[in-house]
Amino acid sequence: MSYQISEEKLQEYYQVSLELVKKSGALFLEGFQKPKTDYEVKSAFYDLVTVYDQQIEATLTEGLLNAFPESKIIGEEALADAKTQPELTDAPTWIIDPIDGTNNYVRKIPHSCISVGLTINKELVVGIVYNPSANELYSAWKGHGAFLNGQTIETASIKEINQAVVCYEISLIVVSKGRDKNVKRLYKLASNATGTRSFGSAALTLCYIAAGRCDAYHVENLKPWDLAGGALILREAGGSVYHTSGTKFDVMKPDCVCTCSEGLAKNVIQLIKEADQITDFTFE
Repeated sequence: MSYQISEEKLQEYYQVSLELVKKSGALFLEGFQKPKTDYEVKSAFYDLVTVYDQQIEATLTEGLLNAFPESKIIGEEALADAKTQPELTDAPTWIIDPIDGTNNYVRKIPHSCISVGLTINKELVVGIVYNPSANELYSAWKGHGAFLNGQTIETASIKEINQAVVCYEISLIVVSKGRDKNVKRLYKLASNATGTRSFGSAALTLCYIAAGRCDAYHVENLKPWDLAGGALILREAGGSVYHTSGTKFDVMKPDCVCTCSEGLAKNVIQLIKEADQITDFTFE
């Protein structure tokens, strides 16, 4: 079933969700400002969750379903123990990460955020990423540009990697499966870039590209909620979001190359292909 959504309805989705995310910032700050934020370990020793992840997701889920009962929810914490990934349908679907960057959050590093994306007909149409600890609220709705605290933002115009600051999640190397792949790709990209950064939050990293603070990001093996909010914000700011192979980005299979420009996307995708062909060294 294909949903027909008017501009007025889309704006309502955007405005209501924006206000709900802003209100959830108080819960976020309550945990962040504590001298110590307790946490539990989920699927692996590096996969953390706090009571604030759970409370923020519950608050957003309740508010969104009350306002828009026709919609569905894909939330990180609700699906923490699920054996299979949910199917994305044409229905309005909110994809929620209550705290992206929980490792940063519990250590009081101000690079974590609340992330919400909305899909309709399987297409991203609203994105909101809020970092209360830095008082930065990124937002976008399809066809209307991207904003930081209400002010329009745009990506840089860089097209070549030797002028680019590239982001990579170095922490992914902790996972033995895919370790060689990540080390080779990081080596290839970092050795060609003007700078390399690792922020520990996928959603914020996409927003940093949208705001011109960095220029490219490559990541794989994440979940839909890690990228749903930031991907639309980056696109609306003038950036590009592709699958690693260079094909269309799929939020439900979010291996990606995200860049400030089309030219840089092609450059990064080519370097990743070259990295994957490296065979003359291995990593233990």
